[in-house]
Amino acid sequence: MADRSKIAFMASGTEISETARRHLSQEYGDVAPEDADVIVALGGDGFMLQTLHGTQHLDTPVYGMNCGTVGFLMNEYHEPGLIERVADAEEEVIHPLRMRAIGEDGTVHEALAINEVSLLRAGPQAAKLRITVDGKMRLDELVCDGALLSTPAGSTAYNYSAHGPILPIGSDVLALTAMSAFRPRRWRGALLPNTAHVRFDVLQPSKRPVMADADSRSAGKVISVEISSEPSISHRILFDPGHGLEERLIREQFV
Repeated sequence: MADRSKIAFMASGTEISETARRHLSQEYGDVAPEDADVIVALGGDGFMLQTLHGTQHLDTPVYGMNCGTVGFLMNEYHEPGLIERVADAEEEVIHPLRMRAIGEDGTVHEALAINEVSLLRAGPQAAKLRITVDGKMRLDELVCDGALLSTPAGSTAYNYSAHGPILPIGSDVLALTAMSAFRPRRWRGALLPNTAHVRFDVLQPSKRPVMADADSRSAGKVISVEISSEPSISHRILFDPGHGLEERLIREQFV
């Protein structure tokens, strides 16, 4: 059992999560994130991503309890026995993607994405994208509503809704998925090693504008986006025994 008795509670700001934080703080105490053995995030998957991004400099594991609508990265909410639950929890370590986007005005936008980096058309016409992998052009023109590059941890999120594949957590691959691809009409995306460097160039950006997002954090309209894994940054997520991320990814495929 790990010693995780000092807990920092962080809530998403909803009435349900704030009420949960008050109850849990009264029962177990509440320390600052910098002093905690474990951070307990109260909310949904979006708030879990926000918490991981906001506390990555601490190298402190994060245990989520679902107080939101979607809870793939969260554990079930139960107040009793929390100290024992976090002490017995299984740890998954994941690494984010690093996005470097060039805006229409030449501004450079850099961000990290735990789930995915996505490009979406920002006008009435379909986007036209050129895709380069490790310096070699792989697709000279993809006509689509958008495209994304997903980590295994994010493969059941936006990627899955775009009909991308679910990736095992230890697979060391990334999913490149198109959204509503018009041309090539039968292109279904690609699986790439997590060492790949992927570049999207926006063709006809003034006529067919495209915006880029890293975990839903917008870089605005862009003319190019480069994406690569960032192995130097680790996010530690805790799950109840038997309900870890690998098990969830497998289970999701048999629903």
